[in-house]
Amino acid sequence: MARIGKKPVSIPADVEVKINNQFISVKGPKGSLERNFHHRTIFEQKGDEIHVSVRKPNEKRSREIWGTTRVLLANMVLGVTKGFEKKLEINGVGFRASITGKKLVLNVGFSHSVEFIIPENIEAKVEKNIISVAGIDKQVVGEVAAQIREIKKPEPYKGKGIKYVDEVIRRKAGKVVKSTAGTT
Repeated sequence: MARIGKKPVSIPADVEVKINNQFISVKGPKGSLERNFHHRTIFEQKGDEIHVSVRKPNEKRSREIWGTTRVLLANMVLGVTKGFEKKLEINGVGFRASITGKKLVLNVGFSHSVEFIIPENIEAKVEKNIISVAGIDKQVVGEVAAQIREIKKPEPYKGKGIKYVDEVIRRKAGKVVKSTAGTT
């Protein structure tokens, strides 16, 4: 991970970064994010780049944290500039989704409709059978998409359920009925 950790994080012109020991706040056109990083990490801002290092680079735990910290910081900068998005696809006859206020209403084969409350700082859109979940925090976007998928996971026989757009469902063969013709 040290190879990833050694790469500097470039800061675009419209992003403001404040470093206070291990507490970093990033403010950009889409919003602001704050995070408290591990005490083993050191942040140094040089011009429009932030260099991440660790106090003891020879320790295994420090090297593990180094790359992770750098990627988390890069995701914060990317989130406040472009944002993150996950797309889910609904498959099944009569399965549909709609948004009413801050609730995602899913009709996915149960006897009742399922209401999912959309968290703050997350935007959800529904177009035909595609649900788009967008936000500035990559972790929260991924968690919300996973929670929506968990409501009705895709089943392996017909593929009915909620899946990620780029996800491939491994299909299973159904039961084969033996014919009784020809046996007397």
